[in-house]
Amino acid sequence: MNDAPTQRTLLLLSFAAFFGAAALRVCDPLLPRFASEFAVSAGTAGQVVIGFAIAYGVLQLVFGPLGDRYGKLRLVRLALFGCGIGSGAAALSGHFDALVVLRAAWGMCAAGVIPLSMAWIGDTVPYEQRQATLARFLTGTLSGMVAGTLLGGLFADSALGWRGAFGVLAAGYLAVAFALGAAVRAEPPADAARAMHPLASLAEVLRTPWARVVLLAVAAEGVFMLSALAFIPSYLHARFGLSLALTAALAACYALGGLAYTAVARRLVARWGEQGMVWRGGWLVGAGFLGLWLAPHWALSVPAILLIGFGAYLFHATLQTHATQMAPRARGSAVALFACCLFGGQAAGTSGAAALVDHAGFVPLLLCAAVGLAAAGSAFASALARRR
Repeated sequence: MNDAPTQRTLLLLSFAAFFGAAALRVCDPLLPRFASEFAVSAGTAGQVVIGFAIAYGVLQLVFGPLGDRYGKLRLVRLALFGCGIGSGAAALSGHFDALVVLRAAWGMCAAGVIPLSMAWIGDTVPYEQRQATLARFLTGTLSGMVAGTLLGGLFADSALGWRGAFGVLAAGYLAVAFALGAAVRAEPPADAARAMHPLASLAEVLRTPWARVVLLAVAAEGVFMLSALAFIPSYLHARFGLSLALTAALAACYALGGLAYTAVARRLVARWGEQGMVWRGGWLVGAGFLGLWLAPHWALSVPAILLIGFGAYLFHATLQTHATQMAPRARGSAVALFACCLFGGQAAGTSGAAALVDHAGFVPLLLCAAVGLAAAGSAFASALARRR
């Protein structure tokens, strides 16, 4: 675990996660720019997020079993090349429908980056060291969320617009893909003959009762939290009249809250245990969304968003650790199903959120997110207690 090649690979996978996570959040502050440039409503502009999330979620079911069968690092590198091509092509699109299609293609490729990296960590790192390693890996993911949100906000108010943001990400993907070449060549070849059939590996995960509980919990996280996060910049822009760059910077505080979690994760696990972490996480997220609704001044949205990020990763990190151990013989498929449920939930939730925003405004969306996450955290904490 402590050898230099493994550490270098972990670092490169963290960079891969950085750009993968940036792609998940880069469009959030760009939604008003899409709406203005293509003359569509705010809800319609959300299709750029929805299409990516649907493709990202569905293709997990392909990448996970293939990673188990042919090698996880090889598939990660292939996915990075696909992301570089997809994001570059999206930057050149001239029509809104084409942009939605190309973002979906980009999402298809991105599906093979973060989940397979987590599965590789599960294969490589002993369980007693895995949570700390996943926390370090999570730093790359969270930093990418911050950078993606800021990148989108900065380019939203610039002449290059969303095309410039997509171009920067394309260059990042390709750079990491080339850098992973040595690690892929050193990876032992996967024994495809001994690997489970893709459908059999997925079935093994779904046959496990506890795996079904974890998958249901992460789907609820996608429905209630990730969908609401996508509209935070638009909400702050509409309510307080802030620039898109500033709303993007405020929304990025979500990931800063998550980074604060990674700094104290060891102590919190020891002090609260998994049950206490998910219960508190759900309620802290709910309190954060209520705080966004009640804040009389935009500056008070900062602690609310930080609270959402901190609480979200109290909840999500526990789910993520369970995901790497749901089915050790089919770890790629297990983590892929986990991500599929998360982003499938996001796609469904964002579709509902877009309709809700167009017809009833932002407040019902914030209230649904507050209640939904508090309920999900409490339910999973109860499930952990029953399991023990």
